[in-house]
Formats: sequence, structure tokens, C-alpha cells
Amino acid sequence: MDRGYPHPPPSYQQQSQTATGTNNVKSQEDTNKEIRLYKNAKDRRRFEDMADLYAVIKTTQHLEKAYIRDAVSADDYTEACSRLISQFKTNEKAIDIDTLDFINEYKMDCPLAVERLLTAGVPATVMHATGRASKDKTAAVIAAEATQEFITAMDVLRLDQRAVDEVQPVISSLLNSLHKTGKCMYIS
Repeated sequence: MDRGYPHPPPSYQQQSQTATGTNNVKSQEDTNKEIRLYKNAKDRRRFEDMADLYAVIKTTQHLEKAYIRDAVSADDYTEACSRLISQFKTNEKAIDIDTLDFINEYKMDCPLAVERLLTAGVPATVMHATGRASKDKTAAVIAAEATQEFITAMDVLRLDQRAVDEVQPVISSLLNSLHKTGKCMYIS
């Protein structure tokens, strides 16, 4: 009964020999065989970018949980979260897919990461004016930092740096500083 399969199914005797280790060399060869997910460099790059996006989303979820549990300081959280948001935005543009569809397709349970990365776009410490901004900085210091970030962004553009991975972190820092300035104005 040949149904077009390249090899007939193994007999009971062959299966029992494999289970007992008699034919173990062949089974090891089968399990060590490399499986290719891609056929060309473009597909490989896309899979790598998708893996990076997955890692950033999961890492953000864990960071948010750690911050909620007070396992990480506000300053460390702000720095790490800003970096993750920057990486997320860069990766999202590189892949050019709908992130919510990506999250649903891979069954990622990351509501905190979705809120931080897709909705808010800034760390919770910046959004709620906690951490460094509310404890030990005056309005003048916050305004000076925003000015410094603005000058840095202008310098980057004047130097003809146009790549997203070069410009986006600088613009993200500028937006965070401007957001802090806006919160400071309402507090004062």
C-alpha cells in the first residue's frame, strides 16, 4: 500500500529497537538535524527581528511587574524602561507589522507591556512624576535637562545622522525630558 510516502512506516520491531537503544545512532541523527525557518537572508533577518521584538515585549512585562513589586528602584526602572521603549519602537518599524496581531498570534500574555509600549510610550515614573523628578529636582534643573536634550537632538540632525537607530534614542530622551517639564509646570 504505497500512498506516495517516501519511506514506508516503521514496523513494530523497528520501533521497539529504537526505544531500547539498539538503533540509537540513527535517532540521534534525526534529532540533531537543523531545521531552517527561512530560505534567504531577508527571511532570516525578519525572523531575527521578530525574535527581538518578542524579547523586548516579554522583558518589558517582567520589568513592569518588578517595578510594581518594588523590586527595582525608580531610577533603574526609568533607565531600563526608556531603553526598552526605544528598542521596541525601532524594532516595530523594522518589522512593519501590527504589534497587537503579533502579540495575539504568539499568545503573549503581556498586558503591562502593551500598556507601557503601545499606549503610554513613556516609563511610569515619567508619566506619574515619581522617582527622581519629584524627589530631588527643581523645575529649573528639569528645564535645563530638556534644553540639553533638545540641543543634542539638533546636533544629531546637523551631523546628518538619519538612521533610525541613531536618531530615535535621542528623540525619545528629548520627549521624556519634555514630558517631565510639562509635569513640573503643573506641579509648581
